[in-house]
Amino acid sequence: MYRAPGTCPVCDHDMMITRLVCPECGTAVEGQFAPSPLARLPQELQEFVEIFLRAEGKLNRVQELLGISYPTARARLLAVVRALGYEAEPFSTKAPPQAPDAATRQAILEAVAQGHLDVDEAVRRLQGM
Repeated sequence: MYRAPGTCPVCDHDMMITRLVCPECGTAVEGQFAPSPLARLPQELQEFVEIFLRAEGKLNRVQELLGISYPTARARLLAVVRALGYEAEPFSTKAPPQAPDAATRQAILEAVAQGHLDVDEAVRRLQGM
């Protein structure tokens, strides 16, 4: 059995499914059915998604299964995310900003009270930005 193409080989627009048939009993349903977003991915990315799921989402395992580097596995995952119409969040190893401790908060508030610090800057510091 062949995989249905997700896009038209002539104009590259999304294909539409118009007939579904049960291979067991022969029942057929006709209409206009949109394929899933995953079915619209190019074949290479569909295969990557299958391997990614088989590897339980572990890129190190995907790397081993495909014999590719970790950056290549990550790049393919990002290609899937973008092809599905999502924007990938940039990967960051930075820890999220931490709110200041009680003593620092008190010092910030005192600086505002004495006019040494404006309110906007105080808010930014209190939020740990």
